[in-house]
Amino acid sequence: MTDKTIIDKYEKICLSSYPLDTSLYDLYHVKRGLRDKSGQGVVAGITNISKIVSSKEVDGAHVPCEGELYYRGYSIDELVNGLIKGDRYGFEEIAYLLLIGDLPDKSQLKEFTDTLTEFRKLPKNFTRDVILKAPSKDMMMSLSRSVLTLGSYDKKADDIGINNVIRQCLMLISVFPMLSVYGYQAYNHYILDDSLYIHHPDPELSTAQNFLRLLRPDTKFSELEAKVLDLALILHMEHGGGNNSTFTTRVVTSSGTDTYSAISAALASLKGPKHGGANLKVVQMMKHIRDHVHDIEDEDEIYAYLIKILRKEVFDHKGLIYGMGHAVYSLSDPRAQVFKRFVGELSKSKGKSKLYSFYETVERLSAKAIASERRIYKGVSANVDFYSGFAYSMLGIPKELYTPMFAIARIVGWSAHRLEELINADKIIRPAYQDIVQIRKYKDIEDR
Repeated sequence: MTDKTIIDKYEKICLSSYPLDTSLYDLYHVKRGLRDKSGQGVVAGITNISKIVSSKEVDGAHVPCEGELYYRGYSIDELVNGLIKGDRYGFEEIAYLLLIGDLPDKSQLKEFTDTLTEFRKLPKNFTRDVILKAPSKDMMMSLSRSVLTLGSYDKKADDIGINNVIRQCLMLISVFPMLSVYGYQAYNHYILDDSLYIHHPDPELSTAQNFLRLLRPDTKFSELEAKVLDLALILHMEHGGGNNSTFTTRVVTSSGTDTYSAISAALASLKGPKHGGANLKVVQMMKHIRDHVHDIEDEDEIYAYLIKILRKEVFDHKGLIYGMGHAVYSLSDPRAQVFKRFVGELSKSKGKSKLYSFYETVERLSAKAIASERRIYKGVSANVDFYSGFAYSMLGIPKELYTPMFAIARIVGWSAHRLEELINADKIIRPAYQDIVQIRKYKDIEDR
């Protein structure tokens, strides 16, 4: 019997022996995926890092409201508006807020930015020996491997003292753009057979500016391009302790493991298409719709096609309109509301206003279609991923880097939650599972 035949046989056995009776979740009052039937998450901890508001109490009942997001108590809208008025890049400033606990003054911001700049370098020959010599078509695999390998260069890799963990987190925040872009350049050259170019970061540039500099052959970019990317990074930086990758960070951190392993675990979570791949699915879905409707300005035709998607008749047959809806928000995702304005500005500069209008139309009609087909009365709205993939495509960011872009931003939130877990928790996170094992008697060995 060949290996394939054996594996096929085992597969059939597993598919018959593993399925559970889902009615047992109700019988034993088990929250599937740590969520109740209404979608509310089971509270597993407390955090002072960020706050998400999706409903408000009215006459003793929780009623859906326009979404709100706070970083260390500051509204994301206020933070973004402050950066716009100050006409400055904000990734470093907001990273300081999340990691250190409050907004920095000019002196503190310069000290923090200088520290990130100093950390923005890789060990000698790391790019050649680790990234270029083992290219991968999966950028998240490449990023995870690089993070774990960096641990072997760190003499204090296993030290989980707060001082050391802060150092490690700042270093990882600084080098994530390099690891991501260099991983893509290796893939682009060795697997796609394109030209290879490796640029070094410019110490005078921000994180967003340096990303575009590293990515582009001529290192050139416009001020608007860098500002839109900077905003995207800020909006993806943190989203509470309950999202899958951040919860993973806290679970793994509670075991006492090292920073490199904890962040690699978070990357493994983010790599899953149910978590970090939504923006790419939106871009693919929108292209599919454009390819299959005769007139992208005909709202009736677009609506009819969206209904087909929901009924699993077209696209990927999953019945999902990607980028619409969120596990927490219902009436609106504040990140999407903020980001949408700037994506509109970028589309004008790129001559893609008509495509932007198409996105707006699909967003509006999708809410109507989902409400009709799914009988969702609490409201459904676009999440931040609905527009982020479109923005990345206009910035010339290859689709292979869409999820790493998420990681470049979220490493800040992961780091803050790791520090909060280490400083406050003293027990390993260990949820319980309800066993439904039927006790059986083991036959005497001679009978087998």
